Amino acid sequence: MLAGLDQSVLLHEHQSAGARLQPGAAPRVLTYGDVPGEYRAAQEGCALFDETDRGRLEVSGPEAAAFLQRLLANDVRAVPVGGGQRNLLLDAKGKVLFDFELYRVEDARFVLSVAPGRAAALRAALERYHFSEKVVFADSSAEYAPLLLVGPRSAALAQQVLGCEVPDEEYRWTEAQFLERPVIAARTRAFGSRAIRLVLRPDQAPALWSALRAAGAAAAGIVVRDCLRVEAGVALAGEDVDETVYPQEARFEDAFSLTKGCYIGQEVVAKIDTYGGLNKRLVVLQLAHDDPVARGTRLFRLDEGEWRDLGVVTSWAYSFVLDTGAVLAYVKRRHQKVGTEFRVGDGPATAVIVKHPLRAQALPASGEFE
Repeated sequence: MLAGLDQSVLLHEHQSAGARLQPGAAPRVLTYGDVPGEYRAAQEGCALFDETDRGRLEVSGPEAAAFLQRLLANDVRAVPVGGGQRNLLLDAKGKVLFDFELYRVEDARFVLSVAPGRAAALRAALERYHFSEKVVFADSSAEYAPLLLVGPRSAALAQQVLGCEVPDEEYRWTEAQFLERPVIAARTRAFGSRAIRLVLRPDQAPALWSALRAAGAAAAGIVVRDCLRVEAGVALAGEDVDETVYPQEARFEDAFSLTKGCYIGQEVVAKIDTYGGLNKRLVVLQLAHDDPVARGTRLFRLDEGEWRDLGVVTSWAYSFVLDTGAVLAYVKRRHQKVGTEFRVGDGPATAVIVKHPLRAQALPASGEFE
């Protein structure tokens, strides 16, 4: 059974296994019932995440590389065939419209892997800048059903199931076979950790999901995803990032280039890098309790004798490292140092900025932490 473009094709498998699902028209797995075990698998073994609802946009043609190089924030021409990168499409004011992964499949063919439900909007945004270039766009989301492996045993488990070695270099990929049908194994990063994305068709996904679980991968959901990314200080598009945010504010330094030359929003990005002046910056704060904190909750601090609104929470998760709640929040400049304390909302609860990433095995955060 094929689901909609932004809905998992594994819902039957999740329901049969008793997974707890997020309510809504396109439900996602919250947890398979053992959050500490799923978190431990991501740290010590291999956690398996359902990404079959992600979107895919293909851009091809003899002028595809030049077209993407002109628009996107990262250096597309530097990507070799068989490689990839993280990239952004910004608006003219230098703010983030789309965050995605770009892979070069052939010299004149690129694949853009995007968040669920975003492929059509990204295509429309790119087509607005398409004039006479020899470029073809194709939304192939209906044929795209990736699975994600996170944890130190991910490569060994992928090799066991697929019979191929996964490249060690980030964003490099290789072709493999599963049940005599093609699968792509790509190195990536996810939630602040090294990861492997297995790219296949929707009708292959249930069998590969079952095979990976049988080989020892622990199915995990978005509760653990948020634990991992909040501990690592990793912003999520749609939750922590929208069109009001500059890439440096979200710590997206690995997704744009300062040397490639012109692209949409480049002058603003370069000016921020040269002169600074960011009004806010994403930080990780340790809460004094483990109760959930709603997105949009304001952070206050006593400054020069009065309480001032100096930040806003964008994500909450329980932190196993801190053994309490933690949040991602945008905090105004001059108040971003580690150890700075805030009042959370209107209540008495407090939160303090902590240095991230919290986990030793997490990837370093993009950009220096003030």
